[in-house]
Amino acid sequence: MIMPVRSAADLLPLLPELVVVAGAFTLLMLDLFISERQRALTHGLGIALLLVAMLMVALGVGGQGVVLGEMFVRDTFADVLKVAICAVSAMAMAYAWSYLRVRDLYKGEITVLMLFATLGMMLMVSSNSLVMLYVGLEMLALCSYALVVCDRDNPIASEAGIKYFVLGSVASGLLLYGLSLVYGATGSLDLHGVAAAVEDGSNRTLLLTGVAFVVAGVAFKLGAAPFHMWLPDVYQGAPTPITLFIGAAPKIAAFALAYRLLDVALGPADAHWRMMLAGLAVLSLAFGNLGALVQTNFKRLLAYSTISHVGFLLVGLAGGGAQGFAASMFYAISYALMSAAGFGVIVMLSGRGFEADRIADFKGLNVRNPWMAGLVLCVMASLAGVPPFLGFWAKLAVLRAALDGGMMWLAVIGVVFAVVGAFYYLRVIKAMYFDAPEGELPAPSAGRPLGILFGVNALGLLVLGLAWNPIMAWCMRALGA
Repeated sequence: MIMPVRSAADLLPLLPELVVVAGAFTLLMLDLFISERQRALTHGLGIALLLVAMLMVALGVGGQGVVLGEMFVRDTFADVLKVAICAVSAMAMAYAWSYLRVRDLYKGEITVLMLFATLGMMLMVSSNSLVMLYVGLEMLALCSYALVVCDRDNPIASEAGIKYFVLGSVASGLLLYGLSLVYGATGSLDLHGVAAAVEDGSNRTLLLTGVAFVVAGVAFKLGAAPFHMWLPDVYQGAPTPITLFIGAAPKIAAFALAYRLLDVALGPADAHWRMMLAGLAVLSLAFGNLGALVQTNFKRLLAYSTISHVGFLLVGLAGGGAQGFAASMFYAISYALMSAAGFGVIVMLSGRGFEADRIADFKGLNVRNPWMAGLVLCVMASLAGVPPFLGFWAKLAVLRAALDGGMMWLAVIGVVFAVVGAFYYLRVIKAMYFDAPEGELPAPSAGRPLGILFGVNALGLLVLGLAWNPIMAWCMRALGA
């Protein structure tokens, strides 16, 4: 059924999304009429477009409300996550320019695909219906598949793209099947209508079967074990800035997907999905940390590190309640910033014909470039959860949420694997400060603006670690904790 727009006021809460989609189509048309040398213009306009959308959300332009037949909701929760998504996506686009241009990989459609992927994430965050959730998710997924294979002549990238597409399609099918079972059990597509039907105890067996499929689909989108098989190969095979993009902002959107489905829609059945999430958290912590211990490729190490961090995010979700979701929200935003900096390290150190994606490439970095070594140290320390960096407070928040949720055993497992995880980050630090340099590294292709961006990104993990309370308070206010 087509829902008519009664007045322009019905579209006001959608203004940031409308700006992004209008800008994306404009850049798509503009790219047809400009030369290769002018492509920097469209890329810069894409970054500016995301920053404008971020400011519109942050300043409350358009106001909050429920529109599109109650399928789209703009609330404080959505606004907080949209600010983070737009900021991280803009950072990813900035990291991408020099890297892709030097390797002759940059095409105008990359900017447009990133914009439409960001739009999909924004729709996921503001979904108030099972239909809108799935539309946003598929918009993000289809754009991500295309971005991974932008280096069409690289067989590794092509293989990664095929794996991502096939396994992503299976996961989308699982999620869609679960959503259809939930609809069959409750008779509603509206998230609050689903929650009301669950509260009434409608068709319990069908509903719980649907919940199991929904949790499996969400776990795949997050990259949680045992649904993680796509993640190391895709992260290694995709061009590094594309890996940065799909490994950072989409994790925030995946958290929003989990919140909208599990807490808003299936909150009355939390006794069932909390235990499922606890089991997935343990598996993710184990597979992620133990798998990272044996990696020599830095991108694969960060991929297994991602699985581990998803485990910590699930620890907060398993804790349940507003406090648990607020802690996981804080963790998702913190991890997006840390992930961007982690892959930004490779972008910064890579040169023409050289990819700084092996741990051995970091040997003696302190001798070659002490400033860069110090920035990489900040990134690794934050990922490891060393105080006072941002990563420490994020892990502390989710562990505390698990304790508050009566899952002390899960918090203890989290602490154990946090110690295990520190080892492989220390390997990188050891290589930089205690190993002798091997050969001459090619000159990095990144320019001064990108160096400033990376410096802000890396040092921001320390600054935000010292001033983490306002961010956590923002997350708690968004969830009414």
